[in-house]
Amino acid sequence: MAKKRIVVGEDDQAIRSALGEFLESLDYEVIQATNCAGIREIFRNSFPDAAILDYSLPDGTALDLLPHLKQSHPTVPLILLTGNGSIPLAVQAIKEGAEQFLTKPVEMAAIALVLERALKNQRNFQKQLAGKAKEKRDSVDPFLGTSAAIREVAEQVERVGVSHCPVLISGETGAGKGVLAKWVHDQSPRAEEAFVDLNCAGFGRELLETELFGHEPGAFTGAVQRKMGLLEVAQRGTVFLDEIGDMDLQIQPKLLKILEEKRFRRLGDVHERQLDVRLIAASHEDLAQLVREKKFRSDLYFRVSTVVIRVPPLRERLQDIPILARYFFERIAVDLGRLHLTLSDQTIETMTAYSWPGNIRELKNVIERAILLATGDTIRPKDLHLEFKGGVAVDGGPQLTLREIQRLHIQKAFDAERGNVARTAARLGLTRSSLYNKMKTFGINTLRIHN
Repeated sequence: MAKKRIVVGEDDQAIRSALGEFLESLDYEVIQATNCAGIREIFRNSFPDAAILDYSLPDGTALDLLPHLKQSHPTVPLILLTGNGSIPLAVQAIKEGAEQFLTKPVEMAAIALVLERALKNQRNFQKQLAGKAKEKRDSVDPFLGTSAAIREVAEQVERVGVSHCPVLISGETGAGKGVLAKWVHDQSPRAEEAFVDLNCAGFGRELLETELFGHEPGAFTGAVQRKMGLLEVAQRGTVFLDEIGDMDLQIQPKLLKILEEKRFRRLGDVHERQLDVRLIAASHEDLAQLVREKKFRSDLYFRVSTVVIRVPPLRERLQDIPILARYFFERIAVDLGRLHLTLSDQTIETMTAYSWPGNIRELKNVIERAILLATGDTIRPKDLHLEFKGGVAVDGGPQLTLREIQRLHIQKAFDAERGNVARTAARLGLTRSSLYNKMKTFGINTLRIHN
């Protein structure tokens, strides 16, 4: 990698040379300037990683430079040095965008430490920007479509989006519950704070407990250092608990207490901490039925279900399938660099007639696979590799119920992946825990699959 490029703007030759030599000894590339004009020229012709500037220069002050430099290079940290520092001057410099304001004489070690921290902050900021840009590209409008079913969901969400009340999102696997939860957060007063999500089905009791609440050193065997729980990480933001119906019964009362008292305690800690989070929960199961079966606490159910939003499965949104298909097709074709491909009308009709047991997640995966594997210029029905069409086997077999379709679809995926659970889950667009649940529901035996 190229060395980090540091601009040193200082009119005192002795200081400039000493600082330059010191930074070069730390493996930085140093570009020197003696006045404001020279610093502007450097920033105009190159992209420095940071700058250390004397406050008073022959043709102006660093405060004169700050607005110009921050406008052209907003992420570059600027460190100011001055021989006559004052608190008002330091406040003004920080307000104008300076990273640090140091008074001479400054030890070289202190400059090195400040510079290292400034560059680290710069890297973290750039990663955040990149993450947000990717998140924006990958985000999906949860209300894409014109069907009455999705319009009803949009109206519900619009009414609760600006509130702080708990929300329970119900719906089948792959219907878009997680996408909707993130959208609710982004439209809420907590949008600038953290959105933390956790799939309760993917953890055993002990691991789920420490993930949620965190722990102190020595709280249990193997807890050698302090760990912040996700509830604490989400302070003032939103916690999304996916598949909350799979939460262990021993953890449920602890979560209920936290929601009611807005206080929590790390495992092994004696001190309680204030907590201000919004809870959004989701489940593909009927929580009310789980309550009746004594598998979910009724008091927690009533606490998390202040507002219940049901995300309709794709088979209840037939008129939305062409819209969703074209949307995913255009985005994925661009990402995969296959801009020459087109989607035939016959393919759209085939997708509209399909049952989509995996819902939107399956639709997206099928389109991505078709784009990757297509050999012609047009995606045709055969490129989708659909195994069932409108409840009828593609080979003209007998009518099947939706349950039979789902079971056969999973069974065929297992056969294709030779019984490998992880690869089968990825092929179906499911988490491993969700796949295990479906195997139990449909009575699919992994031993039989391997034979």
